[in-house]
Amino acid sequence: MKGLSPEEQLEYLRRGTVEIIEEEELLAKLKRAQETGRPLRVKAGFDPTAPDLHLGHTVLLRKMRHFQDLGHEVYFLIGDFTAMIGDPSGRSETRPPLTKEQVLENAKTYREQVFKILDPEKTKVVFNSEWMARFTAEDFIRLCAKYTVARMLEREDFKKRFESGRPIAIHELIYPLIQAYDSVALKADVELGGTDQRFNLLVGRDIQREYGQEPQVIITVPILEGLDGVQKMSKSLGNYVGITEPPREMFGKLMSISDTLMWRYYELLTDVPLAEIARWKEEVAQGRINPKELKMKLAKEIVARFHSPEAAEKAAAEFEKVFAKGGVPDELPEVAVPAGEVWLPRFLKDQGLVKSTSEGKRLLAQGGVQIDGQKIRQENFLLEAGRDYVFRVGKRRFLRVKVS
Repeated sequence: MKGLSPEEQLEYLRRGTVEIIEEEELLAKLKRAQETGRPLRVKAGFDPTAPDLHLGHTVLLRKMRHFQDLGHEVYFLIGDFTAMIGDPSGRSETRPPLTKEQVLENAKTYREQVFKILDPEKTKVVFNSEWMARFTAEDFIRLCAKYTVARMLEREDFKKRFESGRPIAIHELIYPLIQAYDSVALKADVELGGTDQRFNLLVGRDIQREYGQEPQVIITVPILEGLDGVQKMSKSLGNYVGITEPPREMFGKLMSISDTLMWRYYELLTDVPLAEIARWKEEVAQGRINPKELKMKLAKEIVARFHSPEAAEKAAAEFEKVFAKGGVPDELPEVAVPAGEVWLPRFLKDQGLVKSTSEGKRLLAQGGVQIDGQKIRQENFLLEAGRDYVFRVGKRRFLRVKVS
């Protein structure tokens, strides 16, 4: 990849992006990097507000990896200082700040997970508390003096909250300035972010100019839709695929996506050439390829990346056994319980098979609960001593119940 010309590098980097501001500037930076031998300094910031990464996060991480493959320096910035403020991007109300302890614990998990994608030898992990904690009150005043309230209120989420009378705390207005100063501290040539970060990234260009630096190029990447194909992938919405989930769970979730969403995942989560994806689309439309075959290929590629090729093959075989042939997974979680009659909605909730007793009641009524392969609709069930039962809830939730 390092042997590519600047123009070829730009073409490679365009894939999976929404916007590059400005392309001409990026091309000039790539040319200068090749001429001088000094790689570009590429920055992306992550506030460790949640400890687990999912495939939605990897769209940005993959773009960072693309820069690494081209020989450039990647700075994985953990916003431990800014996380204690709370990023207001896309918020309709003030985000509650995290404690220092929460931030550090989440940051530790982030560092363990990102190297499933990034090259650890080519990644510099930095914390913005390294420079922000040394800021004096005078430093903050000087930083704030470089931007106006009017410019800050051009931001869509601030504008909506201001017009509707919802409160905006002063520290939220400072957040984009601190993120921008991170680019000054790192002398960033390029900053990456999701489309929801566009305003903050543009502020970074302005603040770098104020400090006498050449403005960074900003590259925005799409917000990946979750398994429902509608809302963005989010753990809180339950439509996510976590990168540390077991292979079987990851594979099953990916096989549940729609045929239409599959193309989006191919484009943003794999390096399959776009021309190849276009050819597959045409063959599916003409009935020459079953979309399930391509979905299996996608699921295996992603599972292999985060686990291993062997784990991917095993997950695929088990998926076929369970979903195509109605079998039971080879490995099941187990629980030992005493004999007696149980109220299934509560039992299913207690065993983590459903989120609530109301969900348990609904699934029972709909025939979504099986015990030893038989659909169970009644809410009370007798667990007999010395028996083993295999519970199946929905498509992917299994439990072996050993009764004493």
